[in-house]
Amino acid sequence: MTAKVIVACGSGVATSQTVASKVNRLLKEAKVDADVQAVDLKSVDRHLTDAAAYITIVRENKPRSVPVINGIAFLTGMGQDQELAKLIEAIKASGSN
Repeated sequence: MTAKVIVACGSGVATSQTVASKVNRLLKEAKVDADVQAVDLKSVDRHLTDAAAYITIVRENKPRSVPVINGIAFLTGMGQDQELAKLIEAIKASGSN
C-alpha cells in the first residue's frame, strides 16, 4: 500500500503544489513509494486520517496525529536533507512501504 503524505499551505495552491512536486521527486529518487497530495489548510484534518506524514508550510501549534515535517525546508533548501530523512522515516514507520 502506498503511503499518503499531505502538504498544506494557506490556500493549498501555489506553495503547497511546489513543495508537493519537489517532495514527490525527492521520494522517487530515494525509491520511496508515496502519494504526495497538496491540500488547503482548512481541509487538512480530513486528509490526515490515513496519512503517514504532514508537511506544513505555515507555522501552527496544533497537535497532529501524524509526524509533522517542516515544508519551508523544501522551499528554501535549508535543512531539506534532515526533513526528508524525517519524512522517509515516518513513511517507513507507517508500514505503508
